Amino acid sequence: MRVAAAAAAGVVFGVGLAISEMVNPAKVLAFLDLAGHWDPSLALVMGGGLVVAAPAFAWARRASARPLFADGFQIPERGAIDGRLLGGAAIFGVGWGLGGLCPGPALAGLAAGEPRLWIFVLAMAAGALVHDGWVAARSRP
Repeated sequence: MRVAAAAAAGVVFGVGLAISEMVNPAKVLAFLDLAGHWDPSLALVMGGGLVVAAPAFAWARRASARPLFADGFQIPERGAIDGRLLGGAAIFGVGWGLGGLCPGPALAGLAAGEPRLWIFVLAMAAGALVHDGWVAARSRP
């Protein structure tokens, strides 16, 4: 049941990304092009997401309830802004600006069968594996 719920949530998220055109790199790049022909429509998508998510996060932090299919909510507890966070955000932003894709929309766009999305996802998976290997190697005594 847990896998079915996760799959259903993923499908709903992917459909939302497709409807909002966040899976379209040209639309994303037009949003990021502040000095050119700026398309602000994705700001409405992001703002709409915040309007829905912020009250839910606030409720989850206060409520003693727990999710149906997990032991607890997984809400980030760290509030510190450090070099690792800023470095990761910079890498993410540069990658998003160069390619017009981020992981969620790229995964959602795989259903379209575009080869460049498959290449992006394979490169993203390879990068994640390299990162995990590097972190594991650093943590060994």
